[in-house]
Amino acid sequence: MSKKNVLVGFVLVFAVVLGSFAQAKDLTNRLGIGLRNSYSFDLPAVASVYYPTPDLGVVGAIGVDTQDNNSKSAFTVGLRRIIFKEENMNFFMGGNLSMLSVETAGKSNSGFEVSALAGGEFFLAGLDNLGFNFETGVAIENVDKTRFRTLADHILRAGIIFYF
Repeated sequence: MSKKNVLVGFVLVFAVVLGSFAQAKDLTNRLGIGLRNSYSFDLPAVASVYYPTPDLGVVGAIGVDTQDNNSKSAFTVGLRRIIFKEENMNFFMGGNLSMLSVETAGKSNSGFEVSALAGGEFFLAGLDNLGFNFETGVAIENVDKTRFRTLADHILRAGIIFYF
């Protein structure tokens, strides 16, 4: 047996043994508060995430901007299901329902947005309570007229959440 094969075998055994000690972030019964900005228009929102079980999370967010003749508001509820866990990252699928209101030039329009998404939340080593989110998926929005759109929200838009 060559030295290369022995080294490869040793690395594989080492990875399997150490891999069994790796744990995904357990967020059961933890409440997270933070921000998100993943609407079809630019509106930062205060967000919360709560995991009543190890794999199921409830999401909520509210954003308001009362600018004259250009006001916006959004209220979101959603569900997440963790489908794959890594040591410092959880991958999830889920959906959101948002109630939206937009005023442009004094004309107000209200409606909703339904989204189906997949995403991830990762945690930096040493910052176990701070989660950074990214999401992708599709949405149907009905504010003034029906609109179909794809989602691709990066960390600063999809959310940064601090878990208590």
